[in-house]
Amino acid sequence: MANMRVGLVGTRHWSDTVHAPGIAGHPDVELVGVLGRDPGRTAAFAAKHRTTPYTDADALFAEVDALAFAVPPDVQAPLAIKAARAGKHLLLEKPPALDLASADELVDAVEAAGVSAIVFFTQRFVDVWETWLDEVVVAAPAGGRADWMSSQLPGSPYAGSAWRRQQGALWDVGPHMINQLVTALGPIVDVVGTRGEGDLAHLVFTHQGGQTSRMSLTFALKPAAVRVGIEFYGDNGWMIQPALERDAVVAYGRALGELLDMIRTGETRHRCDVRVARDVVAVIERCELVLGPR
Repeated sequence: MANMRVGLVGTRHWSDTVHAPGIAGHPDVELVGVLGRDPGRTAAFAAKHRTTPYTDADALFAEVDALAFAVPPDVQAPLAIKAARAGKHLLLEKPPALDLASADELVDAVEAAGVSAIVFFTQRFVDVWETWLDEVVVAAPAGGRADWMSSQLPGSPYAGSAWRRQQGALWDVGPHMINQLVTALGPIVDVVGTRGEGDLAHLVFTHQGGQTSRMSLTFALKPAAVRVGIEFYGDNGWMIQPALERDAVVAYGRALGELLDMIRTGETRHRCDVRVARDVVAVIERCELVLGPR
């Protein structure tokens, strides 16, 4: 197979620092072009990453085998559906959409077209953490807990993200934690929870086999109070995710390589495919219903 021709959708911080370097660093992938809404920003981004700027989605779609997305979920979903229907493979950001109807439509488009698609749950592509999670699954834990208690003060590269401000930590980092909780403990069948100050949310999940877990999320803490981690417990005690400063570009390269392997073999199922991501959206919608408005 010749090098996979990839188009990148998005020109902001995550696209600039993770997606574009990850694509450029893969020996079997060619970054054909970047799509953005602002012609000046898109041209500058393309020049920096030595690719071609596009402001028309159809024009970029016509030149590529696959699309990588680094845009807000409500922008990503309709473009990804259109790309799948055009027969393009997908490397998506989480969450894939901001509502279950759009996530379902995306799943239907991917399945109907028979394309391969991966959703970049970053932690699932970090070797040490994925090995640890595999060991947790084998241990069949009785429960777990997850915290993403973080800070997005002015100066953070994400502080200006409108969709993150509007949706809060539940939609942005919640998918990472929910994905791992479900992988270790099984599908979530019941949710209870309460809100705190700002976007703070405390949630308790009951899983299909009777296991329970809890999750706390916020972007509103001061830096001194930040805590991020996930752990599970069972007959042999606590299994704590190893401390590690993850390299997002390396993780992205692994995700890209796994997508390429899927395309080469005609595989359409993956541990982080659109069906798995759709179920995460369903859990978050249920959380929002339980928590009520902020």
